[in-house]
Parts: sequence; C-alpha cells; structure tokens
Amino acid sequence: MPMVKAKSKKKPTVPHRAKRLPKGPHGGIELLLIQPVEYLGKQGDVVEVKRGYAMNYLIPQGLATIATDHHKRMVEKHRAELEAIEKARVAGLKSLAADLARQSITIEANANDEGHLYGSVGATEVANALKRNKFHIAADQVRLEGPLKELGLYTISIHLGQEVNAEVKVWVVPSVAEDNPTQAEADS
Repeated sequence: MPMVKAKSKKKPTVPHRAKRLPKGPHGGIELLLIQPVEYLGKQGDVVEVKRGYAMNYLIPQGLATIATDHHKRMVEKHRAELEAIEKARVAGLKSLAADLARQSITIEANANDEGHLYGSVGATEVANALKRNKFHIAADQVRLEGPLKELGLYTISIHLGQEVNAEVKVWVVPSVAEDNPTQAEADS
C-alpha cells in the first residue's frame, strides 16, 4: 500500500494585509494630507491617526495618502506652490465671507400670536435659504447656538474653513397664511 503524503496547509495571503502601513511614534498610522482636514491639519502636513480613521475615511475620500519617503520629498519640493494655492483658497473664502456679510435672508415659519414658532428653524433651513440666494453652504457650516424658536432678527455665524467665518443676518418671519377660514366666517 503506497503512503500518501499529507499536504501541508499554507496560510492564505490576505490582499489588504499584504502592505503594512507606516507606523508613527505613537502607534498610529502616518499619513500625508492631500487636502486640508479640519481639526487635523493642512495640505502637505504629515499626521498620525488611528487605523480606522485612515482606512475608512481619509484615504477613501482622497484627503490623505500614505506618508512614504517619496511623498514627503515631493511635498517639500512643492511646498511654495502649495502655500500659494492655500493663500489663493483662503483669499477666495474671505471674499465669500464678505459677500455673505452683505446678505440678509428671510425664513418663513409658522408662529403663534406671541411670536413663538410651532417648531424651530435650524441649520438646514438656514443653509437652504442661502442656497436659494446662490450661496452653496452645507448645513454643518452653519453655527447655531441652538435652534431658533421665536420670530425676529438673528446674526448667524457661517464657518467657511481655515479659520474664516462670516456672519449673516437671518429674519425669521411668520408664514403668510392663505385665507384663514375662521376669519372669513367671522367677517360674513
């Protein structure tokens, strides 16, 4: 009877683990920022983040790449160009802030006779009103201290990025009701 040789089990290679990411001095992953990321750094910075943040957000969104020696050398080589691009971007944001400061938007909301709203006006409503005026502002850029719950004039801060903020005047006015049936019956 011939002896059958047992096949040795070879551990399968997992493609996503084949490349090891460079570890930083604190155990995180070193990345080079391609775009500025709020609360993390500006374009060209080498940052250290947790693996999940790198793999699930920064790299897939195209905000960062792995900080290889080659990438670091390229950034140093083009540092002056990057700074010029960043200055132009900040100048554009400041121009947008000046345009926003000249804006006054009106938001209609249902309110009672005392001026209290039957709900509230939040960041989404402010962002939508700005979009109607051709300003593309996301709701997360609108900085409210809390929802607006009364009629009146409010000054609201809009965070544009890179420490550039703008203030916008927002009027919350009662919505114009179509013919009120109880009022029409009382007049007859």
